Amino acid sequence: MNWYKKLNEYFPAEEMKSKEHMDKLLNEMGNIYHKDEGPYHVLMYAEFDNFVFIDYIWVSSEARGQGIGHSLIEKMKKKNKPILLEVEPIDYDDSDTEKRLRFYHREGFVHAKSIGYSPRSLATNEQVDLEILYWSPKENESEEDIFKRVQTMYKTIHTYKTKELYGKPKPIVDEVVTFDEQQNEF
Repeated sequence: MNWYKKLNEYFPAEEMKSKEHMDKLLNEMGNIYHKDEGPYHVLMYAEFDNFVFIDYIWVSSEARGQGIGHSLIEKMKKKNKPILLEVEPIDYDDSDTEKRLRFYHREGFVHAKSIGYSPRSLATNEQVDLEILYWSPKENESEEDIFKRVQTMYKTIHTYKTKELYGKPKPIVDEVVTFDEQQNEF
C-alpha cells in the first residue's frame, strides 16, 4: 500500500490534502516539505529555519505500542527546534482522538491555549476546528512566537497553490489563525 493511501484511509477526509497537493509540496518545496516512510509509518513534515511542522504522522495499527511514534518524535526533537502539529479536539465517540492526545502529552507537547485554528477543508470546504500542540527545546517558549510560526506554516504549506489545485483560494491567514491575548495571560 502506498504512503498516500495509508494516510487517506486513516485521517478524516476534511483533514487531507490531495495527492497532487502533497506531491507538489514534496517536488517543488523539497527543501522544506519532507516524507519519512517505512513499512509501518508515514511522517510528513515541513522543516523551517526556526521550527518543524508535523503535517501527518501515521503508524500502522499492527505496529502501535512498539515505540515507532516515539522514535519519530525523538528524530524531530533532535533538530532542536520547536515542533508544531494540529490535532482534532477529543471526540468521545472516537477513542483514537483521546489516545493521540495522550501520546503527544507523554512526548512533552502542550496545547497552545491562546491560538485559535479553524481552517476550511480543501476536500469538503467545511470549517474544521483543530487544536495546535507544540513542543519546544526552550522552557519559556511564548505562545505569541508559536502563533507566528502557525501563521507561517499555514501560509506556506496549507495554501500552497490551492487556487491551481482546488480551484479556490484558501481563506487568508487572519481568518484561520487567531490569537487570544487574554488566554495567553493565564
